[in-house]
Amino acid sequence: MLDQIKGLHHVTSMARDARENNDFFTHKLGLRRVKKTVNFDAPDVYHLYYADEAGTPGTVMTYFPFPNIARGRPGTGEVGTTVFSVPEGTLGFWEQRLAEQGVTGIERGELFGEKRLAFDGPDGDGFALVEVRDDDRAPWTQGGVAADDAIRGFHSASMRLQDAGATAELLKFMGYEEIDKAGNTVRLAVKGDSNGADIIDVETLPVVSHARQGAGSVHHIAFAVENRAKQLEVRKALMDTGYQVTPVIDRDYFWAIYFRTPGGVLFEVATNEPGFDRDEDTAHLGEALKLPTQHEHLRKYLEQHLQPIED
Repeated sequence: MLDQIKGLHHVTSMARDARENNDFFTHKLGLRRVKKTVNFDAPDVYHLYYADEAGTPGTVMTYFPFPNIARGRPGTGEVGTTVFSVPEGTLGFWEQRLAEQGVTGIERGELFGEKRLAFDGPDGDGFALVEVRDDDRAPWTQGGVAADDAIRGFHSASMRLQDAGATAELLKFMGYEEIDKAGNTVRLAVKGDSNGADIIDVETLPVVSHARQGAGSVHHIAFAVENRAKQLEVRKALMDTGYQVTPVIDRDYFWAIYFRTPGGVLFEVATNEPGFDRDEDTAHLGEALKLPTQHEHLRKYLEQHLQPIED
């Protein structure tokens, strides 16, 4: 069993409209846009990152806004709900705020004894807020939400699978342990020190059809390791176990490896280094269009053709 994984690093999804996506996360949820860059494989598409002040691993929601992409069809083989941590007693504030902002799908609930508020993203994305006691992660406070109410970072992510057994075993190999079960949902948490984003819920839905990816779908979920040395240890262990893992890929703000899980979800293992301040001062994160070196020659074209985003 591995001990290098320290919780979630980021969750990456797809959207239809960059401006609408940016407005939802920065204005409605009060997160900070910490990077405005492009998809490495499709540079005419943004890659937008939203997080706390510094883009701390465990707080980072990222998006590929593909213009005119069809909406995804929810199903199995995907991350169904991305869950954020908020302070105890704040769900009433958030319920009112989201309703006033025109957010749909708002619904109170409880899971594993935790109060939660589910809601939809602009493309039907599945989100929830969970009240967490003593989450001491510092929130971003310049997004229109006071510190006492603001999102702290990820709480968890929930996967929908036709057969959860093999994926649950993989997570246990990656350092997670089963801590609870409710109906057809198993809760696993990373053992040892974590970054606060340490829970994965795995829901078994044997008769639900496979998801079709599109706007509102999670593209992949990334787990955090401290550095490249730890990442290489994880890569070797996964390959020794029989997983087909990509070579290490430089994503400018972290190094990444990817592999497909038995349940169909794309996993990434990303380093905490070098961070989002490698090419921008922390005070100005997410302001300028940052391009990977291999796409810098496209700057003039991209600045003219990418949809303008209002801050």
